[in-house]
Amino acid sequence: MNHIKKPELDDLDYKLIEILSDDARLSNRKIATDLGVTEGTVRGRIKKLQQERLIAFTAVTSPDLEKDDKLAFIGIQADLDKVKDIAAKVSRIPGVTGVLITLGRFNILAICLFNELGQLHATASEKILAMSGVHHVETSIAVQTVKYNGRVVRITDEEHPLEA
Repeated sequence: MNHIKKPELDDLDYKLIEILSDDARLSNRKIATDLGVTEGTVRGRIKKLQQERLIAFTAVTSPDLEKDDKLAFIGIQADLDKVKDIAAKVSRIPGVTGVLITLGRFNILAICLFNELGQLHATASEKILAMSGVHHVETSIAVQTVKYNGRVVRITDEEHPLEA
């Protein structure tokens, strides 16, 4: 069983993360001045946080920029001994932007962007449900976003996403 070790962060790490969360484009020199430490300290802390996959720097884009801008979730019931394999296969389907292994009614949840209902239906029924070991799929379409914090995401290793 995978036990995730909680990272050991101090007050300086948390202050640094807070500053970067507000504006990741600030220079290390400006951050160091604001925190009362050296620029090397800031650079080293950022490097450590990145290596531990606690922070990452990327451009966050709006779904409005995507050709397929409607959001859907596909709950997948799969054989327990095939969950990781099926999740990996689902993650390679175009339009699937996230795959989570879950507990509860479904053991896999796929997050998808789509434009036409037929496209979503094809993904759920023709691609996912057709996989060996998948017993049931259920789609839910997001109609309104009440709250979403795009600053908090799971940072995964693209080469080994199921180990992250």
